Amino acid sequence: MKLQAGLLAVVLAGSLAACGGSDGAGDADAAAKATGPITVWYSNNPEEVAWGKQMVAAWNAAHADQKVTAQEIPTGKSSEEVIGAAITAGNAPCLIFNTSPASVSQFQKQGGLVPLDGFDGGTAYIEDRSGDVAKQYKSTDGKYYQLPWKSNPVMIFYNKKAFAKAGLDPEKPALGTYDEVLATSRKLVSSKAAKFAIYPAPSNEFFQSWFDFYPLYAAETGGKQLVEDGKATFASDEGRKVAQFWRTMYADKLASQEKYTGDAFVDGTAAMAVVGPWAIATYERKIDWGVVPVPTSSGKPANEIHTFSDAKNVAMYSACKNRGTAWEVLKFATSQEQDGKFLELTGQMPLRQDVATTYADYFTKNADYKTFADQAARTVEVPNVPNSITIWQTFRDAYSKSVIFGQEDTGAALDGAAQKVDQLAAQS
Repeated sequence: MKLQAGLLAVVLAGSLAACGGSDGAGDADAAAKATGPITVWYSNNPEEVAWGKQMVAAWNAAHADQKVTAQEIPTGKSSEEVIGAAITAGNAPCLIFNTSPASVSQFQKQGGLVPLDGFDGGTAYIEDRSGDVAKQYKSTDGKYYQLPWKSNPVMIFYNKKAFAKAGLDPEKPALGTYDEVLATSRKLVSSKAAKFAIYPAPSNEFFQSWFDFYPLYAAETGGKQLVEDGKATFASDEGRKVAQFWRTMYADKLASQEKYTGDAFVDGTAAMAVVGPWAIATYERKIDWGVVPVPTSSGKPANEIHTFSDAKNVAMYSACKNRGTAWEVLKFATSQEQDGKFLELTGQMPLRQDVATTYADYFTKNADYKTFADQAARTVEVPNVPNSITIWQTFRDAYSKSVIFGQEDTGAALDGAAQKVDQLAAQS
């Protein structure tokens, strides 16, 4: 629901006691050690609200003089717009447990983020918790303005009943290569087991490529980001293969060019969906589903396949005065114990090393999530570069025109987009 301008102003004006305007360098140094009340925001989905409430209650029970006040992130057109407006107003909360990695470069440019490296042991804490994955979240100045928190590695869910209706093996689906996916998709549609084989959103928002092109590109390249070393990578042989695969899916009417207002997978309109483990709670008792990694052109083994992380992270915002408390709360909220509670309550994967073994008991009891825990070790994030969202929108515009609607050659579209993205990535 879109937040009206007046309401947004009211929400943001209700700044919390621990938060205020921007600091100078001296004030920032003092703030890094200051303790006292703080405010945090978390996502508004019920599972994360439940986690947030118990986390805050546990902290407050042991820290009466450093009380945390928490609320759901205010409603708006997007959380990114709400956060950006709060930064501009100078009254963002201390911590937001819903910070999109794609927005970090913009929030950083606004002067809205606190580098976590500045806290004693900050870099070591982040890298020890998340391992090599953490390095994807560094900014171009080499600092961490976000703590990698949780991921939803996307894979292909498929409807077992639809596969059986099409005469396909629902326990061993042929979905490992592009050719296999195309053949399977044609059987699903021709048998009328489903109107479409798969239904990625054909709309043009910048983030939609995270759920069609990008997971397959990550898999095909062995883990490349869309931009690396300041240059676009996607106008490559691998990028062309991925784009051509999806072009064929659309050209052969195996995927739809029309926007869908519901959930095409739940409704049975599509037999497959590219989505993360958060969806399990939505699908259970509605669909007899299975899950497999995203395909590659050659059919790589599952243990070699990368995918998009679909992560949300924690960031500390520069309006925060009591940053000493905020840092301790951040560590408390991402401790092994709290990460375990988060996993239990939400089914989302903490971005920490060895999730599958650290929480072995959980995965024994919840076997449906084990595959995602394994996949979580091989995820690719959006590149942390200047103009990140504009870069993704530039890519999406070219992808929509060429791949979804077939109005331009896919290779030419990727080449043109790559030139624009190179220019955008070179800007500060």
